[in-house]
Amino acid sequence: MALNIDWKNLGFSYMQTESFVKAEFKNGAWTPLSVCHEPFITMHIAATCLHYGQACFEGLKAFSRKDGSIALFRPEQNSQRLIDTAKRLVMVPPPLDLFLEAAHLLTMQNREYVPPYGTGASLYLRPFLIGTSPHIGVHASEDYTFMMLATPMGPYYKKGFFPVKAYVQEKFDRAAPHGVGNVKAAGNYAAGMMGDLEGKAMHFPICLYLDSAEHKYIDEFGTSNFLAISRDDAYVTPDSSSILPSVTNKSLQQIAIDFGMKVERRKVPIEELAEFTEVGACGTAVVITPVFSVQYGSRLFTFGKEDEAGRTLTKLYNEIQKIQYGEIPDRHGWMHEVPIQ
Repeated sequence: MALNIDWKNLGFSYMQTESFVKAEFKNGAWTPLSVCHEPFITMHIAATCLHYGQACFEGLKAFSRKDGSIALFRPEQNSQRLIDTAKRLVMVPPPLDLFLEAAHLLTMQNREYVPPYGTGASLYLRPFLIGTSPHIGVHASEDYTFMMLATPMGPYYKKGFFPVKAYVQEKFDRAAPHGVGNVKAAGNYAAGMMGDLEGKAMHFPICLYLDSAEHKYIDEFGTSNFLAISRDDAYVTPDSSSILPSVTNKSLQQIAIDFGMKVERRKVPIEELAEFTEVGACGTAVVITPVFSVQYGSRLFTFGKEDEAGRTLTKLYNEIQKIQYGEIPDRHGWMHEVPIQ
């Protein structure tokens, strides 16, 4: 069927597609994947995901490429991160082969919703895992449901790859020291909503969080990793046990190395903002969002131009997009082609 979708003007919001896929862990084993066409699920009223936070998710994309193929960007990395998150939350994760099978099946089932090459959009896949056994006392679930939905998406921010203004959120912490900030637990995002909403009420699209222990070092933005370019053209990103290891950040670091840049993963004092020439937020949804300014109390740090991304961030952004859309060779083997039947 022909879809009446304005591919070039998609935002970052849910759109109903053909189906989602699901597998269940029961009696010590995973069931085969099933295809579900109605966007609803049922569960026990006492399910552990509802009462004790046994819920986690991932995000990855499928791209229509220049040669007509459809490919996923580094899905094995998302699978491993879901496994790491599940272990931290005492859950049973789907193995890599099930994760990849789900991503391929979901993309094939919804291939008409994969935005065409040249539109700048992609098909966003959201894998998630929930505990479904009923428990009233604090207890890990015995049963789990693994699902993956798909929706076409455009830029996370309305203007796309365009500088934004950020605010250092000091009133609220994003994650506790030695907590679960380094995994993609669903509850992390609820914990960050209050701080992010306060920032948006002051007209800052994005908030930057400091380490919860000392409030001296940069951790990450509310939904994205922090990266910066130093005066000597080094790629700098925080090394912290409380931030989520971003697949996009990891990939951009490799591209920076490919460009001959030095990559520094280390503690980044908040005062060091004065030493950076470019700052960005990076993640699956945004790829890179350039940051023009960071408001830290009464201090304002600025980077480059208010209406134009910096040279290095632009170069990094263009390179990763060209790899994803198949415009240049996939020199690191990051793209997984989906066999469309």
